[in-house]
Amino acid sequence: MKAKVSWINGRAFLGETGSGHGIVMDGAPEAGGRNIGPRPMEMMLLGLGGCTAFDIVMILEKARARVTGCEVELVGTRADEEPKVFTAVKLVYTIRGHDLKPALVDRAVTLSAEKYCSASRMFEKTAILTHEWKIEPA
Repeated sequence: MKAKVSWINGRAFLGETGSGHGIVMDGAPEAGGRNIGPRPMEMMLLGLGGCTAFDIVMILEKARARVTGCEVELVGTRADEEPKVFTAVKLVYTIRGHDLKPALVDRAVTLSAEKYCSASRMFEKTAILTHEWKIEPA
């Protein structure tokens, strides 16, 4: 896996993935940015959310659950002093589908958190991760 980050100007950077996708990241105006893209640390939270959501949907589909939606809201707390690593992240999952079984959703969240989500395992080096989930009908 490869990626490249190139400085555009000010505090704006272009991130390019090895798979050919790009995104602009920028800093807050008070840090010299123009607010034209997400902050790099916000991208870290998005990566965590995307990684775990990917796992959960795949686990539920393999179990033949009739899942129709998966959202993950993440709230991260960072250290007050440099380096301002994440010290806690709360993940709240909303899983939508037809006749979803709570035990199956709980198992999918647990498997993602404890076994499959590479991003979760990296975040756990500095942060306490907590997980909540709820099921909504499709």
